[in-house]
Amino acid sequence: MKFSFAFSLLALAILSGCSTTSGPKADGGPFSSLTGGSKQQANSNVLAALGNGLIGNKAALDASDRKRALQAEYQALEYSPAGKSVEWKNASGSRSGEVVAAQPYQVGSQNCRQYTHTVRVDGTPQSARGTACRNEDGSWTPLT
Repeated sequence: MKFSFAFSLLALAILSGCSTTSGPKADGGPFSSLTGGSKQQANSNVLAALGNGLIGNKAALDASDRKRALQAEYQALEYSPAGKSVEWKNASGSRSGEVVAAQPYQVGSQNCRQYTHTVRVDGTPQSARGTACRNEDGSWTPLT
């Protein structure tokens, strides 16, 4: 009897210590932003950490399109549930894209996510896949 009680307590202690990085919660979850978990537009310092993002210099995007694309990458990595696309489009509709992030996972003390970014320039799609990990300051750095 003592053994089963002790075993039950041990199992309860182990299970209560488990956590998940299943994605954002109403309070910001494990991917809360620097602004206390609000979904305000990412600032330029946070976007700068993404560099050229997954799209790199492969797609023919101007500076404003590239910014929209990086904002979509940040939005998908920081807030989007796994498998849900974050879309972007320029004013003329000639360039657009979508970013889909996978389930977050832990690497050491960092949260990481695999993701795919598909860019369409004049209807022609270009896709790239990669992984990014979240930094302490709330920015995401793609792994190279």
